[in-house]
Amino acid sequence: MSGALVVLRWELVKLGTQLRVRVVVLACLLGPPALALGLGLRLSGPPVDTVYGRYVLDSGPALSLLVLGFAGMWVLPLLAGVVAGDLFASEDAAGTWKTVLTRDRSRDDLFVGKVLAAVTAVVALLALLALSSLAAGLLLAGTRPLVGLSGQLIAPGRAVVLTLLSWLLVLPPLLGFTAVAVALSVLTRSSVAGVAGPVLLGLLLQVLSLVGGLGLVRHALLTTPFSAWHGLLTSRVALGSFLQGAVLCALHLAVLLPLARRALLRRDVAAA
Repeated sequence: MSGALVVLRWELVKLGTQLRVRVVVLACLLGPPALALGLGLRLSGPPVDTVYGRYVLDSGPALSLLVLGFAGMWVLPLLAGVVAGDLFASEDAAGTWKTVLTRDRSRDDLFVGKVLAAVTAVVALLALLALSSLAAGLLLAGTRPLVGLSGQLIAPGRAVVLTLLSWLLVLPPLLGFTAVAVALSVLTRSSVAGVAGPVLLGLLLQVLSLVGGLGLVRHALLTTPFSAWHGLLTSRVALGSFLQGAVLCALHLAVLLPLARRALLRRDVAAA
């Protein structure tokens, strides 16, 4: 495990030097305050046709929940792709596998360390986006009660706690998309496929979820758990969707990561 931790440290350093990762960090940090500023200056009306869009000027946590709803559809798969989609493919593009494998680090060390780096980075970006959006919302609308999805009023302190828990509930599907990015990066050896693949998959699944008559199939889509946080904000807390989503995402991790690891261990680096 010590070898994997060394790889983890250096992979985090490498991620921190990449321009696209820095751009994503700035977007997560400054995007919600920019949205709050636009709403506060009345540059545009509240997005009343979205979940919690009509309440962004009435309660601080509402802005964070609005951002969460949008992020679950479009942003979080992009975060997974940007962070994890290039971790392995970059070694192929630069031809550095022979070099990194001669530095007393096994292929297992490299695989575990890179995956841990991807998980660490996406969790950090998710936390940054959650805290930035919550702070922006509180500055915009203050600590007034939040209207729940059942029409009930939620006390300010409890609303903040539920908002943070809502962000936590989207972690399993985010890790599922991270596993998709890792697998694509290893199997295709293409940074384009690793970065764009999770985004295109998320878009396809979002479109598929809009098709009527899917029934139970909708629960098997990796994007469905992104809306499991709705169950926290009803008058009667319902976590069934979250538990189903957690099992679904665990299956993705259990299938995709061993598949990627096996492909990396069997790769003929010398021939390449």
